[in-house]
Amino acid sequence: MILEMKVPSPGESIKEVEIATWLVKDGDYVEKDQAIAEVDSDKATLELPAEMSGIITLKAEEGDAVAVGAVVCLIDTDGVKPAGDAPAAEAPKAEVKAEAPKAEVKAEAPKAAPTQAPAATSYASGTPSPAARKILDEKNIAPATVSGTGKGGRITKDDAVNAVPSMGTPTGGNRGSERTKLSMLRRKVAERLVAAKNETAMLTTFNEVNMTPINLIRNEYKDAFKAKHGGLGLGYMSFFTKAVTRALELYPDVNSMMDGDYKIAYDFADISIAVSGPKGLMVPVVRNAENLTFRGVEAEIKRLALRARDGQITVDDMTGGTFTITNGGVFGSMLSTPIINPPQSGILGMHNIIERPIAVNGKVEIHPMMYVALSYDHRIIDGRESVGFLVAVKEALENPVELLMNGDAKRALEL
Repeated sequence: MILEMKVPSPGESIKEVEIATWLVKDGDYVEKDQAIAEVDSDKATLELPAEMSGIITLKAEEGDAVAVGAVVCLIDTDGVKPAGDAPAAEAPKAEVKAEAPKAEVKAEAPKAAPTQAPAATSYASGTPSPAARKILDEKNIAPATVSGTGKGGRITKDDAVNAVPSMGTPTGGNRGSERTKLSMLRRKVAERLVAAKNETAMLTTFNEVNMTPINLIRNEYKDAFKAKHGGLGLGYMSFFTKAVTRALELYPDVNSMMDGDYKIAYDFADISIAVSGPKGLMVPVVRNAENLTFRGVEAEIKRLALRARDGQITVDDMTGGTFTITNGGVFGSMLSTPIINPPQSGILGMHNIIERPIAVNGKVEIHPMMYVALSYDHRIIDGRESVGFLVAVKEALENPVELLMNGDAKRALEL
């Protein structure tokens, strides 16, 4: 029996996916539930498992965009699993390789003819088609620098797409380049980032946080926390997440979104955490973070980060979110202006911790300091709310025992 394998729907709003990688070859025998391909959607990279065991026939190439529900491969369930036939199969391959040079020799004669043909020029030589001209103008490439492959030497759309800007006169050394297609996920991220810049009134406000109080708590309790909670680390993210959920309760406009002429306000805090995965930036969501303890936040962030790292993140893991936290400090960033994650209205940027001299009670002291940034949509969040929100985050981080732990650190950490 021939089974048609169709692209399953990764999510409600996804209509198309892209074949990122085939994990098997045409004609291979596959087992039921074996991962046969990785497919990219505009939200995540997912594995496609075989629905039955049998011989597989691929119906799509890597890089092809395929509609949800379309057939991507066939599985012959009557196919017999090979047993020790590999050596016999290698013989035909050797014969094919031996014949290949013959084909190349025969093909050399016709190749020479076309190279001499373009000597004659016409009025169309070097003239781009309207579509090609538009592309060349966008790339800021002069038509005179592009060789046309169309009729009479006309520059076609493909010529314009493949054209690359001049890199100047070479002076020696390696000057290689490579042109690769962006994954569907990367293209969607790029589209959303540009939309955020163009469609929101985005502003950024800054502050700084003295991390000494948090460091004292971590130094005192991190070993006990790890031992009590099965190896779970007590990191900075749980403090920042709890500080953000507290500030969102104080300034609910930051936890709202624009919907045309309306504002949608939420009475819960789903915190999106930006993480860097093998396929690029991913933003999984910690649901109802306002109800989680420090242990609960750390456990959920660890679970989502591992799934993102291992390529097992799902569309549902990244759907929703009312506010985002991003930590450029793990890469060494001292200060940045994070971009809003649409349709959210705010994002908090964390940065690296540097010991700096600050004034404390009229004296100069050295403390670990972090710059924090809040980018927000000014259409829905005013300056008072944005600055007040960031100050509330700062206050909670500099006085965590009182404002985040109800005066009892051990109880808050479930020790």
